[in-house]
Amino acid sequence: MISQLTWELFGQGALMQPYVAVLALLGLVTAVIAAVYALSFAFAPPGTIGSGPFLSGRPPQEHAVSRYHVRWYVVTMVFLAFDMEMVFMYPWALVVASVGTKAVVEMFAFLGLLLAGVVYAWREGAFRWA
Repeated sequence: MISQLTWELFGQGALMQPYVAVLALLGLVTAVIAAVYALSFAFAPPGTIGSGPFLSGRPPQEHAVSRYHVRWYVVTMVFLAFDMEMVFMYPWALVVASVGTKAVVEMFAFLGLLLAGVVYAWREGAFRWA
């Protein structure tokens, strides 16, 4: 009975071998992860290690979740706008020759919208540091 069941599961070869290989690999990965955790637990120094940030060995001046000045949010938004500009301009540069004038007009419209956002941020004083 057992030999017949073994033949049905593993004797057919082509149907079951990929699943056995995947299961064996998952078992090996699980064993390696468990071994790393066991070694870490066995060789860890006793006591609690400080929970603060590293900061080159010095204690931090302020809490890690302290509030930032509001101007950093505006600078971040302007940075993301220019970052997205580059994300759109690289593929555009590849297809501009094949698409033609329409692609150039669309890109200048996009750049005009970005320029309007920068002018607005500049007018509101987002780039003043004093």
